[in-house]
Amino acid sequence: MNEFQRRSAEINDLLCVLNVLNWDARTQMPAGGSSARAQQQATISALAQEKLLDPAYEAAAQVVSGDDSTDDVENRAAQQALAAVSALRRIPAELTRELALLKSEAQDVWARAKAANDFSMFAPALTRMVELNRQLAEALGYEGHPYDALLNLYEPGVTVATLLPLFERLRAHHVPLLKAIQQQPQPRSEFLNRSYPADAQKRVSLTLAQKFGYDTQRGRLDESAHPFEISFTRQDVRITTRFQENFLSGALFGTLHETGHAMYEQGVRPELSRTVLTSDLTGLYAVGGASYGTHESQSRLWENRIGRSKAYWELHFPQLQAAFPEQLADVDTDAFHRAVNTVRPSLIRVEADELTYDLHIMLRVELERQLIGGELAVKDLPEAWNARIKSDLGLDVPDDAHGVLQDIHWSAGMIGSFPTYTIGNVMASQFYAAALEQVPDLEAGLLRGEYTPLREWLTDNIYQHGRTFTPHELLIRATGRGLDPQPYLDYLSGKYGELYGLNLQKEQTT
Repeated sequence: MNEFQRRSAEINDLLCVLNVLNWDARTQMPAGGSSARAQQQATISALAQEKLLDPAYEAAAQVVSGDDSTDDVENRAAQQALAAVSALRRIPAELTRELALLKSEAQDVWARAKAANDFSMFAPALTRMVELNRQLAEALGYEGHPYDALLNLYEPGVTVATLLPLFERLRAHHVPLLKAIQQQPQPRSEFLNRSYPADAQKRVSLTLAQKFGYDTQRGRLDESAHPFEISFTRQDVRITTRFQENFLSGALFGTLHETGHAMYEQGVRPELSRTVLTSDLTGLYAVGGASYGTHESQSRLWENRIGRSKAYWELHFPQLQAAFPEQLADVDTDAFHRAVNTVRPSLIRVEADELTYDLHIMLRVELERQLIGGELAVKDLPEAWNARIKSDLGLDVPDDAHGVLQDIHWSAGMIGSFPTYTIGNVMASQFYAAALEQVPDLEAGLLRGEYTPLREWLTDNIYQHGRTFTPHELLIRATGRGLDPQPYLDYLSGKYGELYGLNLQKEQTT
């Protein structure tokens, strides 16, 4: 047991070092450091994999796994370690190193290509990334589609065959609702694009994050081109957002979104630190969440179910107005609440409203599936992207920066991760509905700005367990059923039906 724990801790330490290097590269590192940083990250990744594949580590895990006296948590950790060893043994070491090197270099190329609004600058790196991910899928193995192997890295158990029916059901709900909303008068929202100084945005955003329960003794808020959360154990969990002077809600809700991620990591039980259960060993990444979808459920829950609610802004709009008295002088709580919940198709995923957000995800998933399946060439990606945006959202894409270059994920090698955003939306509503059922007076407390009872329920049922349970097990334990989109569909219909005065027939549970 001690040998398994010691070796697991060393591997986790290396993965946390990788996170530190990644955080620095995305927040503070000068552009000239990208090449050397790529080499550093590749070296650390190789060392982590070397330790993971050491026969002595596998032997120690087998001893723990086969010991009847081992408690369930340690047994699960050992089983997860053995599964990761089995998976990584199938991946050539050179492929792992090449992927790590390309991920670092490609992110820098992507940032420059986006700034220059030129997809052709990024296309060679993306072409290589797709090719390496095809090789990765073949090495990992799959039964249906090669994309399944990549999906499983981020959301265990999800396949193309299970994902497409979910998307079809969501689309059948979202598209008619969107069309009904578009026939109604839109609320005013022009005040969101007035001039809001970045330093004041940061102060307000951080204060709101702390009200939810983000512990800044164990975290900090920084700025980056693309908002993210990253942890170096539960004692150091950092978030970033981007501050745009003429887009107030971007920073506010970006911060609340990342706060949900951060509270998940800060809520992991202390004794799981430096263990397999805070390590994605197959992906060689330090993370405490059960899956990307489970993690996303928490960011979407806090950002949307709480942060976009009427009750939330009835409490906190005066504070926002005090921070920006001139900009919000002619705005009241109701107007602000309506504005930040406006349904209006947009080009940018991270700025999309709740209803059209899933359509952005479906677009990316379909394109990823075609890229990995060889049905779509990278050079044809902008054209395919623009056509889908026009078809799904009725918008014309003016340039690459507002289109195919907007997300960092492909440059970071995260092909297969996009479905987890929509899965997270579905999970968020399930978890929230269960919390309302199980915690007396939870809703009344939220009306008073009491967020601790909800955070404690989430900690007890989700956060504290780290990666001990699978996403499906967490759903069963917390809600009594597996992934079910019905609470999510009911929430969206109820919310937008009320906001836009629609008479909607409730979808029958299937």
